[in-house]
Amino acid sequence: MSLAKPLHDYSVAEASAALAAYEVTSVDLTRALLDRVKQHERLGAFLCVDEDAAIRQAQAADARRKAGDPSPLLGVPIAHKDIFVTRDWPTTAASRMLEGYRSPFDATVVTRLGAGTEQQPGAGMVTLGKLNCDEFAMGSANENSAYARVLNPWDATRIPGGSSGGSAAAVAARLVPAATGTDTGGSIRQPAALTGITGIKPTYGRCSRYGMIAFASSLDQAGPMARTAEDCALLLQAMSGFDERDATSAQQPVPDFVAALKAPREGAPAARPLAGLRIGLPREFFGEGLGADVEQAVRAALAQFEALGATLVDVSLPRTELSIPVYYIIAPAEASSNLSRFDGVKFGHRASDYADLADMYRKTRAEGFGDEVKRRIMIGTYVLSHGYYDAYYLQAQKLRRMIADDFQAAFQQCDVIAGPVTPTVAWKLGDKADPLANYLADIYTLPASLAGLPGMSLPAGFGADGLPVGLQLIGNYWQEAGLLQAAHAFQQATDWHQQAPAL
Repeated sequence: MSLAKPLHDYSVAEASAALAAYEVTSVDLTRALLDRVKQHERLGAFLCVDEDAAIRQAQAADARRKAGDPSPLLGVPIAHKDIFVTRDWPTTAASRMLEGYRSPFDATVVTRLGAGTEQQPGAGMVTLGKLNCDEFAMGSANENSAYARVLNPWDATRIPGGSSGGSAAAVAARLVPAATGTDTGGSIRQPAALTGITGIKPTYGRCSRYGMIAFASSLDQAGPMARTAEDCALLLQAMSGFDERDATSAQQPVPDFVAALKAPREGAPAARPLAGLRIGLPREFFGEGLGADVEQAVRAALAQFEALGATLVDVSLPRTELSIPVYYIIAPAEASSNLSRFDGVKFGHRASDYADLADMYRKTRAEGFGDEVKRRIMIGTYVLSHGYYDAYYLQAQKLRRMIADDFQAAFQQCDVIAGPVTPTVAWKLGDKADPLANYLADIYTLPASLAGLPGMSLPAGFGADGLPVGLQLIGNYWQEAGLLQAAHAFQQATDWHQQAPAL
C-alpha cells in the first residue's frame, strides 16, 4: 500500500491492512487524525478529545500487534457518539443536564470495540474522543445539542442530520475512519445519507444497549458508521453479541459478517453477483413528498442493482404514513419514563437555589433540559397519563404491530426492501424550526425502527446543490449479512462511497 495516500484518507479496511503490513503504526494514524480534528473544529463534530488517552491506547495497540495479535481492528482509530458512557472521557448526551459527568464504567459497545476485559479481549480500536449529537439523541438535524450544532462538511450552511450528526460529519470529513451511532427512528441512516457515508442499524437486540443512555428503550439500537459496507461489517462483527447485562440483548448467533460480505450468491455468475436477489420497492416510498432529485439518484442506484443481477419487485407498506404518529407517541412515552431519573438528586446538574425538593426537581429540569427534550417529555407524560393511555399509547402499540406485519407480508415477495432514506437532501441550518417539519422528514426511516428490523444507508449519488443522497436497504430480522453483501456488491461497482467533501 502506498503511503503517498494521506493517513486521514484511509478507510477502516485500508488502515487495518496497513497496520497488519507494518506500513504504519497506530500511533502514526492516531496523531495524524488528532491533528485533523484540530484543523476542523469549526464543524462541531467532537465534544471532547483527550490526546494523551488516545496516544496511550495507540501505543498499547502497537504493543499487542507486535506480540502477535492479528485482530483486524487493532489500532484503528474510532470515536464514539456521546450517548455511550465512557470512563476516560466525559459523557454528556450533549445535554447541560450531564455536563461534566464521568461514568465509572464503559458501555459494552465501547468495551468490545476497545481494549475489552481480561476474560474477553476487545477489538483494540483507539478512541479519539466523544462525538456531538442531538441532546439525548432527540432530533433529526443535530441542532438540539446544548453545546454546539454540527455543520455538514459538504456545505457548512447545511445540517448533517441527526441525532448521530457528529458521528456522520466526523466520518464524512475524514476526521476519523469510523464512529459509533445510535438509531431510534433513523439516527444512523438519516445522517449517513445526508453526509454521504455508510451506516447500518442492526436488528433490535443485536448490539448491547448496556451503557447507552436510554431515549426510547424499545427502539434504541447501536450501530456502526463508516465509509463502506466492508468497514461496517468489520465493526458490526466486533460490536455484536449477547450481553447478560442487557435485558433486551438477543441470544442470537453472530454470523461472520466479513466472510458473508464477499461470499458469492449461489448460482450467481461473477459479472452478476446479485443474481437471484429480489429487491422490493414500496410504492409508499416513491409518492408525494419525495424530492425529484432524490428520486432520480435512488432510481439510478436501483438500476445499478439490476445490472448486478437483482430483480426489482413492487411491494406495499400500507401503514407507512402512520409510522410518524405511532413513533411520536411511543418514543416520547418511553423518554418520559427514562429521563425521570435526571432529577438533580443522584447525578448530573442540580439547581443552585430552590425552596424544597419539588422546587429542586422543577428548577433542575428547567435548567438542564433543552426545549426539544422538554417537548418530548411533556408529550410522553401526557399520553401515559390516566384517561389517555388507552386512547394513545395502547393504540400506538397496536399499530406498531401492524406496521411490523406489513413488512412480513412484503418479505413474502422479496428478500430486501429498498428506497430513499430522506425526502430531500440536507436542508439549511434553521430551515425546519417547526418541530413537526423535522418529524415529517423521518417518514422513510421510522417504519423499520418500529418493526425492529435492520436497515442501512449507503451513498447513492448527489442531488440538488451537489449534496449527497442515500439509498436505504431494509432486511428481515437478523439478515444484516445479506444487507451488507448487497451494499458491498453495489460499492464494488460504483464510487459514490469514495467521494469526499473538499475541506
